[in-house]
Amino acid sequence: MGTWSIWHWLIVLVIVLLVFGTKKLKNIGADLGGAVRGFKEGVKDTSADKPVVDAQQIGGRTIDAEVRKESKTS
Repeated sequence: MGTWSIWHWLIVLVIVLLVFGTKKLKNIGADLGGAVRGFKEGVKDTSADKPVVDAQQIGGRTIDAEVRKESKTS
């Protein structure tokens, strides 16, 4: 009695379809997929854009440096 059979899941699926409708569920799925895709792209972009900053201790002082790419102009 404690496990869910296939019939329980089918009844739950039918109730969800009746409450929300297929069009609404399709839109929710598309929105969720787009949000996950956007999150993955955002994580990739932020890790690639940040320069590596190295801090060194010299004589008890912290020297912080920012690395910049030098562009050559003709």
